[in-house]
Amino acid sequence: MCGIHAAISSAAQCPISSALERRLRNRGPDHLGTVTTRVGDKDAISLSFTSTVLSLRGDYIAKQPLVDDTTGSVLCWNGEAWKIDGQKVQGNDGEAILSLLSLASRQSVEDDGRGVLDTLRAIEGPFAFIFFDKPARRLYYGRDRLGRRSLLVKPGEPFLLASISDASTTGWSEVEADGIYTLHVGGNGIAPEHLVPARLDWVEDDSLISGIGAFNTSIPVESDRLTRQADVIAHLRNHLTESLQLRVLQVPIPPKASPTDARIAVLFSGGLDCTVLARLASDLLPPDQPIDLLNVAFENPRIAAQNKGTSQNELYELCPDRITGRKSFAELLEACPMRKWRLVNVQFSLTTEHRSEVIELIYPHNTEMDLSIAYALYFAARGSGLAQTSLESQPESYTTTARVLLSGLGADELFGGYIRHETAFNRQGYVGLIEELKLDVSRLGKRNLGRDDRAMATWEREVRFPYLDEDFVKWAIELPVAEKCDFANIDTSDNRGETPEPGKRVLRFLAEELGMSAVAREKKRAIQFGARTAKMESGKVKGTTLISP
Repeated sequence: MCGIHAAISSAAQCPISSALERRLRNRGPDHLGTVTTRVGDKDAISLSFTSTVLSLRGDYIAKQPLVDDTTGSVLCWNGEAWKIDGQKVQGNDGEAILSLLSLASRQSVEDDGRGVLDTLRAIEGPFAFIFFDKPARRLYYGRDRLGRRSLLVKPGEPFLLASISDASTTGWSEVEADGIYTLHVGGNGIAPEHLVPARLDWVEDDSLISGIGAFNTSIPVESDRLTRQADVIAHLRNHLTESLQLRVLQVPIPPKASPTDARIAVLFSGGLDCTVLARLASDLLPPDQPIDLLNVAFENPRIAAQNKGTSQNELYELCPDRITGRKSFAELLEACPMRKWRLVNVQFSLTTEHRSEVIELIYPHNTEMDLSIAYALYFAARGSGLAQTSLESQPESYTTTARVLLSGLGADELFGGYIRHETAFNRQGYVGLIEELKLDVSRLGKRNLGRDDRAMATWEREVRFPYLDEDFVKWAIELPVAEKCDFANIDTSDNRGETPEPGKRVLRFLAEELGMSAVAREKKRAIQFGARTAKMESGKVKGTTLISP
């Protein structure tokens, strides 16, 4: 994880504000660097690039911005290139990307950036980037095709790009995850306010979802039903394990931590998606590495008013995610007794003390629903609370040492976990269900990933999404819908007992196979309701209402 920033200006300098520098440093505490250059007639245009680094790849800190020694081209890289052209990347991925981009730009001077686009197409992993091809005086920027990393743009004078905005200025918007953007800088002394970027689409084939694969739209026949004996369950386990291997192995020891401190933590509601990730991660990690489970609960003033006489601690324990978190924690202890699990109960009553900070972090998102979701993610990523290593142990104050957080985001969209998926099936059968799933997957990068990245990365941690691995997403969207969820067979049973509910049924069968039958039957609950961050100030406010100052 890194913080990146670029400014194109006709002024001699375009300094970063102290507030923005602080937020960039929060994203990348290990290094801050700046590179400046000038281009155009009589060097009329100034370009300034800044990067901060959270070092999680290789055995040394690769200081950014990265500069090509031969051409002077500059790369600000915020991401993880797990694979390039299907091959795993060894060592520092940013340095590998700069080498490939520099080569592509030298070999394709006349192709309007197609060589750079092809290089970026070959990357599997989350990223946002800014690349200045100095010989061609061309700037490129963008987000990966799923939009897993934040990048904002502010046109005008100066023309600005950044992982996170300067809260003192308005006019920022999120860079769309629909391709890479390019603009020519200073060839004829063009003023920055006249710079208009062009977009190079990730793919030209509109049938491909996010440029990854084609959604399977075949309609199941009446006899199709998902059972515990289905081959797809083993395939799901294998694909998810491959995704997790890239994200949990070879994570370096965090600063000021010992080899036996936690390197991995899970954003843990106790629900199906995150608990399956925790259980499979335990199969991969060395036995001496603990796994932290970050569970959030809030004292919602509205709920407190309805439960007068209830103690603050009891209010926390009444939170739905605290209840499911403890249940799933117990199943993990039983399923993996040799693993040191640490349930970290993150709980807050005075969210208003952080309100302005969270609002500024999630900008330009600005609705009450954005804020309620961001509260939960912001405090979860903070990772400070009362920790237990067993159900009987006394809670102790603790802050996770992990710099890598695992999120279960994506499972509902891929496998039909939302109520609206069942509603679509009830209204229009499989045709309606398939269209709803296709819509959800296609807009994954547009709805919340940038916002969530900004809210969580501020705690010097990187969030990783195993369900949003490109290979995993491609496999999942190409599956027949009847192998993912089974709304046509809601009330069924077999010789092993009652079948879990139909939403995400394949994932529920996997949870059973992993020894977690209670987890397999947990219902989907939105994070803002599970943690009770929804409608913190008024029960009448709508989620779409704009945040008041």
